[in-house]
Amino acid sequence: MLCVMQFTRESRQDINLIRSHEPGVVRIGDKAYTRSLLLSPTQIMPDWATASIESLSMELLEAALAMEPLILLLGTGTRQVFPSAELMSQVQQRGIGLEIMDTAAACRTYNILAGENRKVVAALIL
Repeated sequence: MLCVMQFTRESRQDINLIRSHEPGVVRIGDKAYTRSLLLSPTQIMPDWATASIESLSMELLEAALAMEPLILLLGTGTRQVFPSAELMSQVQQRGIGLEIMDTAAACRTYNILAGENRKVVAALIL
């Protein structure tokens, strides 16, 4: 059974909000993304070069950190998987809150925080 989660009616047009998520697909505005991506209220960076939590490195996270978030949401796919303790520590040492969750939860959380005008970036592994 395929479950598509509809998130928002996009009442705000001035920021990037996730319209829906299903396994392997995130919809932002009228566009569907089928590869991992980085997302902030003002930027979309498609084709983020990581396909799994195992391939995630600090070097790959630099693009997300360059967006200057106060909170970084890491969506790890269909289930929550934690990156290495070293990687999590490196992010937190920069004073950035790091939350790890499955991608569907990261999408929902991102919309809430972005809607509150928080400096959030979602790193979504699809």
